[in-house]
Amino acid sequence: MSTAVGTAVGVGILASYEYLDSTIDAIEALKKAGFRPKAYAPYPDHHIEHALGYGRSPVRVWTLVGGLTGAATGLAFPVWTSLDWPLVVGGKPIMSIPPYIIITFEMMVLFGALSTIIGMFLLSRIPNLKPDVMYDPEFTAGRYGVYVDAEGARLDEARRILKAQEPIELREGAPTHA
Repeated sequence: MSTAVGTAVGVGILASYEYLDSTIDAIEALKKAGFRPKAYAPYPDHHIEHALGYGRSPVRVWTLVGGLTGAATGLAFPVWTSLDWPLVVGGKPIMSIPPYIIITFEMMVLFGALSTIIGMFLLSRIPNLKPDVMYDPEFTAGRYGVYVDAEGARLDEARRILKAQEPIELREGAPTHA
């Protein structure tokens, strides 16, 4: 679902489809021809994600690394404090792990949540101040859309591929900027 970032503003084609099957067939044909299409749907659909070639989200790795970092930090702080300022009380050990489990868990949850949010924003490229795409408000009302950047002879090839799936509407032009 992404187009080339930072490319010069070229010409693109936006096709609107009424059926999911037509949309998926158009995406697969465009990918087979070497295009990088962007898809729109009125709701998240795993069929479209699969057709675009998406795998598992890498955000979960950010969560794991953040959680492990938080757990290590949450254990390191009280251990370091106990060793730096030892307080011997009633013959108990200076560094007792059971009381540190609570802060370790809380820091793991905090760092895991924060790293998940940071990873989601970075991997989604949010905020995208100048999106290079065309858009139709009908995509939120039940239609599916496929957008592809193309120029010259590639534009004719993309148009042929998209028309083969019988779109409701086919628009060409420069992408709009928000």
